[in-house]
Amino acid sequence: MSPELSVTPQQLRNVLGHFATGLTIITAATQGGPAGFTCQSFASLSLDPALVTFSPARTSSTWPLLRATGRFTINILPAEHQHLSAQFARSGADKFAGVEYTNSPLGNPILDQALAWVDCELHQEYDGGDHTIVVGSVRALEARSEAEPLLFYKGAYAGVALAPVLIGTNA
Repeated sequence: MSPELSVTPQQLRNVLGHFATGLTIITAATQGGPAGFTCQSFASLSLDPALVTFSPARTSSTWPLLRATGRFTINILPAEHQHLSAQFARSGADKFAGVEYTNSPLGNPILDQALAWVDCELHQEYDGGDHTIVVGSVRALEARSEAEPLLFYKGAYAGVALAPVLIGTNA
């Protein structure tokens, strides 16, 4: 029998903070107008069928509004949108104040100058402890190539410095 191990939430946050993630803003056109929230737990899930996943906190007051529409857009943030990451992470404020956007093919807000966007219909939800694991069916997507991504690393925003040559490759 293995010994009982204990991992605290703070230890988990500190150690997993060493894994750099991109930042996204998940948006939808709700009955009350455009809504959205900042989310760093986003990933590609399947190429065939085309599925993506993200995990909002169970305490999110915005995710239930988006869920009710059955569709959403994942806006992948470029480095210059740190201010939007912070703005959409706040509760209780008008998150779209001063934010320019256009409508996606499914009618959701695509933030102007997003690095990329992925338009989805809600496919499935699963229990993920203090988060919900959301799976979206990809219906449309687009990216721009002239910008760098906004990253989150060790609890702070970070940038990308592209390596000119990778070790072990033939250049």
